[in-house]
This record gives sequence, C-alpha cells and structure tokens, in this order.
Amino acid sequence: MTNYFSSNFKLGILGGGQLGKMLLYNTRKFDIYTCVLESSNEAPCKIACDEFHLGDLMNYDDVYNFGKQVDVLTIEIENVNVNALETLEKEGVKVYPSSKSLKIIQNKAKQKLFYVDNDLPTAPFSRFAYTSEIEEAINHGGLSFPFVWKSAQFGYDGTGVKIVKAIQDLEGLPNVECIAEKLVPFKNELAVIVARNPSGETKTFPVVEMEFHPEANQVEYVICPARIPDDVAKKAEDIALKTSQAFSHVGLLAVEMFQTQDDQILINEVAPRPHNSGHQTIEASYTSQFEQHIRAILNLPLGKTDSKAGGVMVNLVGAEGFSGDVIYENIETIMKMDGVTPHIYGKKQTRPFRKMGHVTIVNEDLGEARRIAEEVKKTIKVISK
Repeated sequence: MTNYFSSNFKLGILGGGQLGKMLLYNTRKFDIYTCVLESSNEAPCKIACDEFHLGDLMNYDDVYNFGKQVDVLTIEIENVNVNALETLEKEGVKVYPSSKSLKIIQNKAKQKLFYVDNDLPTAPFSRFAYTSEIEEAINHGGLSFPFVWKSAQFGYDGTGVKIVKAIQDLEGLPNVECIAEKLVPFKNELAVIVARNPSGETKTFPVVEMEFHPEANQVEYVICPARIPDDVAKKAEDIALKTSQAFSHVGLLAVEMFQTQDDQILINEVAPRPHNSGHQTIEASYTSQFEQHIRAILNLPLGKTDSKAGGVMVNLVGAEGFSGDVIYENIETIMKMDGVTPHIYGKKQTRPFRKMGHVTIVNEDLGEARRIAEEVKKTIKVISK
C-alpha cells in the first residue's frame, strides 16, 4: 500500500476555492503533501497547501503540466480541462473523478441524457443547440410553460438557470446550448452525498433538506437529517447509490434531488466533489465530507457517516448593496450562541450573493438547531467598509 502520510507522495487539487481550503484541513491533519492549481493569487487555498501554482484550470497545458507533478489528482470545481485529464490518465496519473465522468457532468444536456440512458429518474426535458430555438418549439407545441431554462455548460449558483413562465422571460438569455426542463412542483429539495473508493466500498451521508433563497437561487439552509419519512429517505439514498454506481464514480458525488408531491424522487443534478449540502458534516458527523473525499480518492477505508447530532448549515453570502473589503458584522454575537461555529472562507472582497463563508449549528434537537439558524441568519451581516 502507498504511504500517503509524512512521505513524498503528492496530492494535486485543481481549484483553490473554499472547498479546496476545507479539503486541506484534512490533508494537514494527515500530513499529506498537497499541490494546488488556481488562477488567482488571492485563493483561499493558498494559506494551507504545500505548493501553490498559478494557472488556468481550463487551459490544457496548465492542467497537464501541473498534473504531471503529482501522484493523484482531484478537483474542487468541475470546470477544468478534461482533455488534459484524459492524457494524464493515459500516462498513469490517477485522476478522481475520472475525465469520463467529468465530461458528462460538465454538460447539463449530457448529464440529463445519462440519467435517461441509465434508467435514473429525472424531470422531462428538451435539448436545444441554441436558446433561440426554444421559441419555435413553443410555437409548434413541442414545449409549454412553465419550464426551467438551463445553460448546458458553466452554470453555477443561480447563474445559467432561469424559470420561464412566459415568452418575455427568454429575453436577455445567452444564445447557447441549453435544456428546457419541465418545472417540477416539488415538496422538498433533497441531497445525498455518496462516497466511493476505487475498491468499490460505498457509504452515504444522511439525506439533507435544502431551503433556497427565492431570488439568488442559492441554498440558504441545509438541514440534516431531512425532515421526511424514512421510506422517502431510503428511496433517495438508493437512487444516489445507483447514480454513483452508474458513473463508476470515485470520491464524493453529491446527488441533488426533488421530492415530488406524491413522494417520487427525481434527480436534479450532481456534483462530483465536496458540496455545499455537506458542510454541516464538519461539526455534526463522525467523518466530515472533506475527510471522506480524501479517504475515497486514496482508496483508504471510508469513515463512519452517521450524524452525532442534528445539524443546520447557513450560507454566509454578501449582502445586497455592498461590494468591497469585507466586514463580518455581529460575528461575536452569533459566537455566543450554543453550538454555533462560523467558517470564514478567506475571500477579502464581498459582493451581493457571493459565498463568503458558512455557519454550522449543532443541537440534539433539530427544531432548536433550525430556530438558532434563523437567528444567526438575521444577526450576522456580510458587508463592506
């Protein structure tokens, strides 16, 4: 077995954002040597890795040359050059998740077709080469309102997604490859994080429930465990496991799902990395999602995924009307509250709705954790000077 600990083994991470920074909490704990590639010198990861490399994640040469220097390569963001990863795999570098998985996941149209091909439940959709083709489909009766427009590539956190209820809602959308997905009148948005190592060992974290900000289309609260019947939770877990298996995924796969009014489970989309829906695991679980990702990609035994207590996560995002050097107003007030832990990502500049950190609330009573989370949300403000 490879000696990963206090050795000359090198783990490479593509992306230097907050997810990478939280992965690095664990590589430092285990004394695993890490190299990070990121385009910004201000990246949150810079303070915690052994080697920091500046480069463009979408540039073939930058990714290839970086990958040649490491033994195992992983990601903290999907938008990376997959052709470079393909070459690295052929040359013997272990890349998790694989370039094959990433190629599908990077494109929402391919992702949806993958679910259909693998008999995985998802909302009905139509695929378009250009947004401009949608109007014709509506006029000819091939598509009806309401639907969700999604850019096939490079959409994230409310960017590249829009609910379309009338023809004028299409105005101003980029003319790109996209899908039009039937709007699902769901009861809940759920997520399950599956961990899988190269030996095929798999574990799921408990199903979480996500509450979204109505305007920003960003998660406001993640509640663990989800307040749903056991049979619905089991169904969600089974679908998440089947999805991970279909991708032959190694590492973490976060499967976001809709619970319909009649308790069916439909896959919304997946993320092949640590995910916003798993941040509460740092305080609330026996093994955090970040430690589990490291264990999985290094083919180590997977950790226990049970929760120690109820956990609620609140995203800290930049307040509207503020841009510039960040100030966390009333952070001392929330730190007086029981079971409250803030995580500050290290981004020096705030802007409206930018993810700047998160706060975890842990309590044996999930209802109480949710109440404190509301108080946290009202109290702390991410503003600028």
